[in-house]
Amino acid sequence: MKERPVLIRADYGSVELRLKEVMEERGITRNQLAKLIDARFEVVSKWYKGEVEKMDLDILARICYALDCTTEDLLQYVPAEEGK
Repeated sequence: MKERPVLIRADYGSVELRLKEVMEERGITRNQLAKLIDARFEVVSKWYKGEVEKMDLDILARICYALDCTTEDLLQYVPAEEGK
């Protein structure tokens, strides 16, 4: 098997969280969402600000259920810029 070097982030793009936009579209606050999904405000706030380091799939599922949305509504792949 041919070895491949680990790529730096700029080479493969990134995934951005869109929770803030979805919540604003639905008129829901971080406090309200935290209560709906039975999570601490700090957890919801990290998702809201896009500061999640490791994705908790249970939290993601609860958010999707509470906001009646899909993962595609909350996660957006942003390809790396060409030529960089």
